[in-house]
Amino acid sequence: MDRRFPGLPAKPRTVFFGSPAVAAQVLERLVAEGLAPSAVVSNAEKRRNRRGAPTPTPVAELAKVHGIPVFHDPAELSGEEFQLGLVVAFGRILRPAVLALFPLVNLHFSLLPRWRGAAPVERAILAGDDSTGVCLMAVEEGLDEGDVFAEVRVPIGARETASELRARLAELGAEMLRDALRMGGPAFAAPRPQVGEVTYAAKLGRDDLRIDFREPAEAAERRVRVGGAWCVAGDSRLKVLEAFAVPDRGEEREAGEVAGETAACSPGGLRLIRVQPEGGRPMPTADWLRGRARSGAGLVLR
Repeated sequence: MDRRFPGLPAKPRTVFFGSPAVAAQVLERLVAEGLAPSAVVSNAEKRRNRRGAPTPTPVAELAKVHGIPVFHDPAELSGEEFQLGLVVAFGRILRPAVLALFPLVNLHFSLLPRWRGAAPVERAILAGDDSTGVCLMAVEEGLDEGDVFAEVRVPIGARETASELRARLAELGAEMLRDALRMGGPAFAAPRPQVGEVTYAAKLGRDDLRIDFREPAEAAERRVRVGGAWCVAGDSRLKVLEAFAVPDRGEEREAGEVAGETAACSPGGLRLIRVQPEGGRPMPTADWLRGRARSGAGLVLR
């Protein structure tokens, strides 16, 4: 299918594909701008814990609030009803049969072709990138290989978390999408091919988020900024919710050894601000350390 669509009318009839909160953020902005889609495709309801009742995705929940029909299977769609598909963090591969129904565009949270794939925001932070962005791109069968209609580049804040950066990119992407939908065909008439080195943003696993205190402190801090960082204290897991890198003070300490509220890295140190012990609640590091001191245990994080 030709991914140029200059004949698209302004404010076309759209269907929105998305599930998580970041996609709901974009959907909410479109609704507020008078560009609500005619339907939404989102993942099926899911239990958030073993005892809880199934709950809809943030996108499905928002769609129901605004009276937008919700589908869970893209195969239920008819190409005659929609002029354009809008994809934001859908999390599923769209099959050729769906791609053939109508043109589709995607908001991707990186500057393509850098960080194609599932976790572009997290991978950009882990890699220490100083900038990233959001692209409005054509959806193709390949993984984020489509031509780009528009993009915005932004710096990554020195201590910006993945959730903060993702929300900022979603807002910029929503504005880009709003402008394109209001313009219609001319906004989609001349996409540019992706140019540059291709890198892939694989979904993060548990090991990607384990803090290695043999790394420089800045690398350890980046894992914390991504969210879900952890290490081992004694024989139990410790989540590190908030921390920042501090300079090396010239002390000879074992990697992970804690002095005050700072764990030694190589070089520098990681100042722990908030942690969550296994089976416990989030707390200031000072409170957790006081409990450790009462037990008489020394502390080297692994």
